[in-house]
Amino acid sequence: MAAPPLLTLQDVALTFGGTPLITRAEIAIAPGERTCLVGRNGSGKSTLMKIAAGLVEPDKGRRFVQPGTTIRYLAQEPDFSGFTTTLDFVEAGLPPGESTYRARYLLESLGLTGEEDPQKLSGGEGRRTALAQALAPEPDVLLLDEPTNHLDLPAIEWLESELRNTRAALVLISHDRRFLSALSRATIWLDRGETRRIDQGFSGFEAWRDAFFEEEERDQHKLDRKIAAEEHWLRYGVTARRKRNVRRLGNLHELRQNRREVRRPVGSVSMQASDAESSGSLVVEARDIAKAYGERKIVEGLSLRVMRGDRLGIVGANGAGKSTLINLLMGRLEPDSGQVVLGTNLMPVVLDQARAVLVPGMTVTDVLTGGRGDSVTVNGQSRHVIGYLKDFLFTPEQARTPVSVLSGGERNRLLIARALAQPANLLVLDEPTNDLDLETLDLLQEMLGDYQGTLILVSHDRDFLDRVVGSVLVSEGAGRWVEYAGGYSDMLIQRGQGVEARTVAPKAKEPKVRAAAPAAAPSGKPKLGFNEQHELKTLPAKMQKLEAAIGQLKTILADPDLYARDPARFDKASTMLAQAQTELSQAEDRWLELEMLQAG
Repeated sequence: MAAPPLLTLQDVALTFGGTPLITRAEIAIAPGERTCLVGRNGSGKSTLMKIAAGLVEPDKGRRFVQPGTTIRYLAQEPDFSGFTTTLDFVEAGLPPGESTYRARYLLESLGLTGEEDPQKLSGGEGRRTALAQALAPEPDVLLLDEPTNHLDLPAIEWLESELRNTRAALVLISHDRRFLSALSRATIWLDRGETRRIDQGFSGFEAWRDAFFEEEERDQHKLDRKIAAEEHWLRYGVTARRKRNVRRLGNLHELRQNRREVRRPVGSVSMQASDAESSGSLVVEARDIAKAYGERKIVEGLSLRVMRGDRLGIVGANGAGKSTLINLLMGRLEPDSGQVVLGTNLMPVVLDQARAVLVPGMTVTDVLTGGRGDSVTVNGQSRHVIGYLKDFLFTPEQARTPVSVLSGGERNRLLIARALAQPANLLVLDEPTNDLDLETLDLLQEMLGDYQGTLILVSHDRDFLDRVVGSVLVSEGAGRWVEYAGGYSDMLIQRGQGVEARTVAPKAKEPKVRAAAPAAAPSGKPKLGFNEQHELKTLPAKMQKLEAAIGQLKTILADPDLYARDPARFDKASTMLAQAQTELSQAEDRWLELEMLQAG
């Protein structure tokens, strides 16, 4: 007999400003369940998550939590007010009397010391601090709203491993396809105010959603044909008894009302890059360049050629120097040694991660027009700014909106709209996928696939990198950068491991405890909990199984004729090998970590 749900929402509805946002939502989360909540930007996912967390009261419907169930919610914008250090903030989420060891362990694992001032954190540091607070008490239900936003690849992969091993039930909102596919086992789709559920993870959702839309379109077509037939009868049919005619006319009015009440899917973004004259064959050449700040090496001895039409991905941990490297390649920054040669007839457009062009006092229109009129030139044609904004899902009312009130996704869409309006034969995109929904990511990917120029892309989105780039430049540490052919998954196979954090905190030692809180220091040897002891016992068998699987997959891929004979099997084996190697590396790290904790 299945265990009863820990958390349920029944027939939930909520209206904002007279417009129904959620009309009929149902959620049931069983113990240990892994669920992702998906839907378009603006569909109400975050609001529904807040209702589940008990932070927002619905207009109607029922929320029920099993007695004794602990729930933790990760907000997109955590409130750090009233806390002097990150450790204070994380400890505040622990139940009374709970050991503070796990709080310090999580902060260190996420690259923080616990001494940081919460009011001075970057976006990534704030997200890692909030994650530590949500994970620290090991709750029964974890509600995570965009947990990977502003995280670098090492942090994303660490979080993926941590959540895979947690006993908590998960509800995830994320734009990271790889993250959702790895963790989810069920999907709740919030579409036009209603939820629909399938007992499949995210990897099976998109095909199911597309089939649903096709069926819906067929039903709509049948309704349209029935209305047309009724209208034809009214105009040209033989006159019958008046009562019958009145009834049939009433039926037609009802059909028309049904068609009017159909809530169609939200409009989609329309993306097209403005064309420019072709650049020369050589776009950028770096010749043994080096750059350092004091003793910290950012780039050391890098030689690289980017040719016309290349699609280069740049990946590395936060602080590895990706933005500095872009500035060197674009000629904005002089190397300490070596030389950067830019090609002829270059027309670059750079989408800056810092969003420096978004001055708070500017309006949406000002960003696109530079404050000059109400038109924008796209592909040599003048367009009214409101019409162009509609292509990126902005309403006419938002044209005069200050950029300071836009959401993260809206700001990113605005910057992409601005970048694509400018003629370019070289696109440099620094973290373009932040805060975008999955459908917009698909359209951005398609646009980049059709783009005739050269692309340099910095991203932490592994799936997006696999879909877009032809080679990956990876930070190996100490200023060393190495280029690998293919996407992110191909790089994993060639390199044998993912991207490491720039600095790894020692996990065997206790973190330094502030003098103001001596009681927070653990006394004696840290003890493993029951789940950790069980994990320590079972990990060796898991690692042995993964090693055997890796050996079998390598044997399959060693066949030189496999790709020509069966490309689908080659691709599947390559993907499985990369996943198995990643899981083995994570298992080995976890086993070592538990052994060190056990040893004290």
